Amino acid sequence: MPRRVDHDERRRQITDACRRVVARDGLEAATFQAVAAEAGVSVRLVQYYFGHKHGLLVATHRAVIEGSAARFGGGPPPGEGAGPPSPRAVLRAVLAALLPLDDARRADAVVLAAFHAAALTNEAIEPAELRGAPRALVDVVAAQLVRARGGEAGTGKQQGTDDTARLDAELVLASAAGLTQGILAGHVDDETALAVVDRLLDHLVDPA
Repeated sequence: MPRRVDHDERRRQITDACRRVVARDGLEAATFQAVAAEAGVSVRLVQYYFGHKHGLLVATHRAVIEGSAARFGGGPPPGEGAGPPSPRAVLRAVLAALLPLDDARRADAVVLAAFHAAALTNEAIEPAELRGAPRALVDVVAAQLVRARGGEAGTGKQQGTDDTARLDAELVLASAAGLTQGILAGHVDDETALAVVDRLLDHLVDPA
């Protein structure tokens, strides 16, 4: 009996290969031929699953974002007890997951930077196709800020609090983006980046 193909696993195999190609050689290098060779599959198989290069790139970007999101759910932050983590601990864990503090996150940050650079010049991918994940992150951070300040996000009872939290969430994520670029460029080391995160949270949330 022929072996049953796991199509989701095969797609992951190909998008993982595309991530490696982009991280190593840049977005322009992510041709069907290069990705197929990296994945150890045929060009025809890449075409079968993704149709065209644009479909492959969009799927690869989504895979990187989903990988980052999975890190957010990796269990309670260090030092937290068995109960629900505090809003500050959640925020610190989210920011630490976003920063390129290990080889895997560094590679993902390089890939995302390549996509964003291409979107700025409308090369290969449209800016609108990259907006979903940042908007979702703003929601996550804002909800934790409202919770830290004794409110409940989205109830309609504290609209001013919600609005302020969303602006603060934009500030938090802009800071994370700047720290990411600093780490990638070698201007900021990991310890300093985390110290900046703690300093920012001290200003926005009562210190732990």
